[in-house]
Amino acid sequence: MTTQGWIILLVSVSAVTTLFTWCVYKVLSIPGETEHMHGVEFQTPDEIEEE
Repeated sequence: MTTQGWIILLVSVSAVTTLFTWCVYKVLSIPGETEHMHGVEFQTPDEIEEE
């Protein structure tokens, strides 16, 4: 492989690795995010009529 190919390969792999590491860090380091999680309440039409 040529020198330019190695440079492109290393830049690409390091960019993807850096992005992945940053995303994992952000997900694991944000405190209190479980308070903002929302669930979906699934109700069937007959359950809605009963209310």
